[in-house]
Amino acid sequence: MTTQITAAASGQFTLGDDLRVNRLGFGAMRLPAGTFTGPARDPQTGTAVLRQAVEAGVDHIDTAGFYARGDVRANDLIRKALAPYPAELVIATKVGPLPGADGMPTGQAGPEQLRELVTADLRALGLDRFDLVYLRVGGMREPGGESVADRFAALAQLREEGLIRHLGVSNVDVAQLDEARVIAPVVAVQNQYHVHRPDDAAVLARCVEQGMAYVPFFPLGGGFDPIEHGRLESVAKRHEATTAQVALAWLLASSPNMLAIPGTGSPAHLTENLAAAGLHLDATDLAELRA
Repeated sequence: MTTQITAAASGQFTLGDDLRVNRLGFGAMRLPAGTFTGPARDPQTGTAVLRQAVEAGVDHIDTAGFYARGDVRANDLIRKALAPYPAELVIATKVGPLPGADGMPTGQAGPEQLRELVTADLRALGLDRFDLVYLRVGGMREPGGESVADRFAALAQLREEGLIRHLGVSNVDVAQLDEARVIAPVVAVQNQYHVHRPDDAAVLARCVEQGMAYVPFFPLGGGFDPIEHGRLESVAKRHEATTAQVALAWLLASSPNMLAIPGTGSPAHLTENLAAAGLHLDATDLAELRA
């Protein structure tokens, strides 16, 4: 499979009514380190990956202030690599998680702490306003079981003040999503979802119904729920592709509201991920992947 495909081949989606982005973007979590507790990566490689991504048509970067390992921080790398930012580049951040001593984002900020988290991310990135800010709920737990109202209202206030253009929610169930939507418009949901974990159908359906983007985190597995690459091998062989490319193509084929944001700290892996934008799965492929 050719590796000369750009992110634009994935098609586009409009966040809210004004931010049109390519459906294949970039997640910044793996720039500082391979995992939250792994060794820090070379920051020069991180800046090179970011520049390569934007040159290849990526216009949607997902980051967070807690994406860091030691002195290597994703937001610093983004600013160094890309500022002054291209006019079409959409930068999204997540606030809510508070890292523990081991670097794992196990704590949660209260409503009174969210303003400082947003403004700290703005300062680090050299921005006056975020295109999109997600309220990330629940630490490392599964979605559900708590109200998001007070925290989402705090972000809605920052939106009213002009510090945020659009709002999203992350790691939520349908009840939490609907609770947030009563307070302010939601343009995107970021939940865990991949080819072997397609169990968030209710939230995805609500996103399609209401015109919101669905942006899966860990789109290639990761965390504690890896993809079973062996199950993808026959489809990958038919397309002369990698199993990771098949997993990304499956996401893009699963809904027009789906935005994929695979992350990496490797230039070669970035090239591989971007090539998935040109991989089109047919009915036979999709049926086999559902089996």
